[in-house]
Amino acid sequence: MSTECMFCRIVDGAIPATVVHETDTVLAFRDIAAQAPTHILVIPKVHYADAAAMAAADPALAGEVLAVAGEVAKLDSVNATGYRMVFNTGPDANQTVFHAHCHVLGGRGMTWPPG
Repeated sequence: MSTECMFCRIVDGAIPATVVHETDTVLAFRDIAAQAPTHILVIPKVHYADAAAMAAADPALAGEVLAVAGEVAKLDSVNATGYRMVFNTGPDANQTVFHAHCHVLGGRGMTWPPG
């Protein structure tokens, strides 16, 4: 766990978050800069810089992050109408927190490109 990583600090309780779901290895909480009515971040509790690093080091954990993303979509009632799961990996993809995380977005129509 990195004491400099914002998401690691959320995991250890140093930064508050609105938690919507938690397992032994994954935490899901509401994004404070929501881009949709449902905007939940799903993170591994162990620090990996991005989704590719997490998948390479622990494929089962990557699968659990995806499974929890599906669960929080159900909890927020967007599973029937549709939702988006997004992993931004690296600066060119606009990753701003370098701790692997999945954005779960829903509750409105999702256009592409976003705008």
